Amino acid sequence: MKDARDIIIAPLISEKSMSMIEENNTYTFKVDKRANKIEIRKAIEEIFNVSVVKVNTMNMRGKKRRLGYHEGKKPDWKKAMVKLAEGDRIEIFEGM
Repeated sequence: MKDARDIIIAPLISEKSMSMIEENNTYTFKVDKRANKIEIRKAIEEIFNVSVVKVNTMNMRGKKRRLGYHEGKKPDWKKAMVKLAEGDRIEIFEGM
């Protein structure tokens, strides 16, 4: 992995992820499937200028979808839950 912006694809915003931010200071991101925990940690620290305490990753299976007779599948993806140091915050989640 070369660029930090290639590793972190998008933040995941849901009710559960917002409650994790308030309770544990843990943020959730959609990341590149080939990225490991060390690369994810460095990318988050580089992009948002925060210090990361812990990174948990999960490989998420894509859901099956149908359109009439035709059946397909959404792509598999990887989710990372990043716990930040006490006092650190990421601003993109603040307005939500």
